[in-house]
Amino acid sequence: MVKFVECTTCHTTLQLPHGAQSIRCAVCHAVITRTTSGARRRDRFLAYMNHYVPPSVGRIPLPGPTQLPSAFGRKRALIIGITYKRTKNELKGCINDARCMKYLLVNRFKFPQESVLMLTEEERDPYRIPTKYNIRMAMHWLMQGVQAGDSLVFHYSGHGLQQRNYTGDEVDGYDETLCPSDFQTQGMIVDNELNATLVRPLPHGAKLHAIIDSCHSGTMLDLPYLCRMDRTGRYAWEDHRPRSGAWKGTSGGEVISFSGCDDHQKSADTDSLSKVISTGAMTFSFIQAIERGQGATYGSILNAIRSSIRGSDSDSGGKIVSSLLSMLITGGSFSIGMRQESQLTSNEPFDVYTRQFSL
Repeated sequence: MVKFVECTTCHTTLQLPHGAQSIRCAVCHAVITRTTSGARRRDRFLAYMNHYVPPSVGRIPLPGPTQLPSAFGRKRALIIGITYKRTKNELKGCINDARCMKYLLVNRFKFPQESVLMLTEEERDPYRIPTKYNIRMAMHWLMQGVQAGDSLVFHYSGHGLQQRNYTGDEVDGYDETLCPSDFQTQGMIVDNELNATLVRPLPHGAKLHAIIDSCHSGTMLDLPYLCRMDRTGRYAWEDHRPRSGAWKGTSGGEVISFSGCDDHQKSADTDSLSKVISTGAMTFSFIQAIERGQGATYGSILNAIRSSIRGSDSDSGGKIVSSLLSMLITGGSFSIGMRQESQLTSNEPFDVYTRQFSL
């Protein structure tokens, strides 16, 4: 029987062990007990998800004395695009990013259409609006019943921020955060929670790819290793494991994350790349790398993304119209000189030029 509680101090969603009535939060170390009201709210969301997800993909079981998590399909994804419409924080390209990413996963990587969950402000269903609560529950949906052989994708396009870290777990002294559509009233989702929800539970034989297109996103999943690459393509893995000894790795699975920029940088939301509509620079360049045949290895993808954003792509000067991107946008050459360097992080270091990329 799966039970969840929300930390009353830092609001991290925690999985309560079977038979336990309380748990110590892995993020802030507060002791939390299961509340009936919180459980009812979660159960309503899971009831909705059972209606949304077809039986062929697998369902999240409601709590019960004999129910166990059902296995999902081998491929599934959570895609989030937030434009913060009619606010001073409004962005223009994030929903375009989400649509393109779904198209990529379904048509290029053969993700079943029904196993891709989209959260954007344009959704009519209230459970698929990218609020803080809905994003948290959707992340649990993504991870529910994960097993060896599963391939998961988490894509986020929206605002990212930083806040001071007081536990000594961050190399630069700051936690990175995602900004839900209601972050000004409900708060942000901190990288510690992303790690606890998406990274640590991943079992042996399962893999998760994250594509985070936001400002301050370099170590957004708090993964232990960051690939520090220079402009010539030479790289070394930086050890970002906390000095406190806190575990930030997986339960045996593989997690690799592409992010829009370094932790101290900002990511562009621009129409300079497509020449038609606004997109996230990193999402556009990631998809373009796949479409151009530069997606053989993780190193080739990272170099292609960085080269495109710097405007030093060897194909500059020629018009590019890919079958995938033309669904929404017509890609062209560009030279915009953005000051952002996409990053690659992982739960384990590896040779980025020999490891084959696959979803």
